[in-house]
Amino acid sequence: MNRRAFLLRTGGGVLAAVAGGLWLRRTTIPTPDIQAMLAELKGWRGRSVTTTGSWSPAQIFTHLAQSIEYSMTGYPEMKPALFQKTAGSAAFFVFSSLGKMKHNLADPIPGAPSLETSDTGSALDRLITALQSFHDFSGELRPHFAYGALSKAEYAAAHLMHIRDHQREFTVGG
Repeated sequence: MNRRAFLLRTGGGVLAAVAGGLWLRRTTIPTPDIQAMLAELKGWRGRSVTTTGSWSPAQIFTHLAQSIEYSMTGYPEMKPALFQKTAGSAAFFVFSSLGKMKHNLADPIPGAPSLETSDTGSALDRLITALQSFHDFSGELRPHFAYGALSKAEYAAAHLMHIRDHQREFTVGG
């Protein structure tokens, strides 16, 4: 066997093993629990919430609510279809396989209105309402601006991973 054939076979085998491992991990991730997240967020009502990031807690809650609302109504701007089918779907696959996401926490949703600087309590209530509305939603979900078409379970995972990623900036006091 020549060197090129060996490298192709070995590389293909490694790639298949990695893909198989990611698929197995993805199929064993627990179903996202929206009710648990709702309970956690409701527990933040009336408490002091601060952030270490560049956005205020109210801006983060608004950003998260926008993302959830847009999954039901449509995102204002979409990445090109080629991006969604390649880099976007690959990113979602990796995030969902790992059960967590890591993204730039100061990136707004493309085309979304400026983040409101309303009070934290109102913005938190908007996030809770959006998440409950998503949970209860039975209509057709709109494609994600970067990931493309997602099932309800995939969207639930995406929303909860998104919330969890932003939660790393929060400190919740008494």
